[in-house]
Amino acid sequence: MAATWKGALTFGLVSVQIQLSPAARSERISFNQLHKVCHSRLRQPLFCPTCNRMVERNEIEKGYEYEKDQYLLFSEEELDKAEPESARVMEILEFVKLEEIDPLYFDASYHATPDPASAKGYRLLLEAMLKSGHAGIAKVTMHNREYIVILRARQEGLTVHTMFYQNEIRQPLESRAEKFEIKDQERVLASQLVESLSARFQPEKYHDQYQEGLRLLIEAKAKDEDVVVAPTVSKAVPADLLSALKQSLAQKGPRPEKKSLLRVVPKGERVAAPADTSRKARRKVG
Repeated sequence: MAATWKGALTFGLVSVQIQLSPAARSERISFNQLHKVCHSRLRQPLFCPTCNRMVERNEIEKGYEYEKDQYLLFSEEELDKAEPESARVMEILEFVKLEEIDPLYFDASYHATPDPASAKGYRLLLEAMLKSGHAGIAKVTMHNREYIVILRARQEGLTVHTMFYQNEIRQPLESRAEKFEIKDQERVLASQLVESLSARFQPEKYHDQYQEGLRLLIEAKAKDEDVVVAPTVSKAVPADLLSALKQSLAQKGPRPEKKSLLRVVPKGERVAAPADTSRKARRKVG
């Protein structure tokens, strides 16, 4: 995979040559748009309505629309003049405790790997950050934008996280909840429930059920089979919160893994609906 950014990582007078590569990427099933008449794939061409013809990539230039249909034209050389120092140098401005950073600010993640000649300085910075528990705050320019980034130390190496700026964080919608009073017993039971469900974070346990359902649908379609959906049991808001907490704590043991509601059947076959336990649950809660 090609590097997303190459340059110098500096802290104080120490300079380390690094390169960034994406640390994660979304894996999603995508669909193409087809013409309903002939089922040909529809494409998005580069078409000029004035010249009435297709446009080659080498004929494209960048323009900023300052008024309606009025553009300021820029060459790549001109745009390069606007690049700040962070386009080539990622300078650590300060170190902060990682737990002080609200995860809401995190955007994309990158692995920062050193050039062989900078391996010693890289290892020195990594060990110092691991020992202190600090994360570095720096700036870097890539993708035509200057980002504030957090450098986080892991045993495997440094990870760079691009961050949202303060003005990009949106406020939550106002909640118009009714007035209520929380009882001490409810607080105690809620804390006990949280403790009973606590576990070590294991990301491999979690899967995208929607994507898995799409894959099942595609496989069934290819084999000329049907996919049926089992009816779900609705979960109503409990009428008695205290009873719901007690009932939740009474269910001991690990929670069973959720099974897919989809299954493949020969065409025409129906799936049996599961027993509805919602009434029984409501009686226990109420």
